[in-house]
Amino acid sequence: MNIKGIIFDSEFSFKTSRSGGAGGQNVNKVSSKVELDFDVLHSDLLSVDQKIAILKKLDNRITKEGVLQIIVQEDRSQSGNKEIAISKFYELLNNCFIVQKKRKPTKPSKGSKERRLQSKKIHSEIKKSRKGDY
Repeated sequence: MNIKGIIFDSEFSFKTSRSGGAGGQNVNKVSSKVELDFDVLHSDLLSVDQKIAILKKLDNRITKEGVLQIIVQEDRSQSGNKEIAISKFYELLNNCFIVQKKRKPTKPSKGSKERRLQSKKIHSEIKKSRKGDY
């Protein structure tokens, strides 16, 4: 599953609102906070398998209606926040489709077994030496 080369911009919807935080008087009059909404369930650009993978891996960011929400209010400008939201969207989707390598179980080496047994013997001797001190 790969999403490289797919441009989702046509399926984005944006909402803006007033942002909190730094910005002085600007905060009170400019809607710089941006919310990017992407309807995963009704996307024409994604296959069924891709939709399932996104819904599983990003379930904490997806609403009950199947809409992926990304809210950004880092920048003081609306356009800056919009760019950040779009880049976060593509980063999230790329991370969804990275396949993790399976762990190959390994056996402990002969030397590590011997060192473990040796340390156990030393520890045992220390405990035995404490018995006669009463």
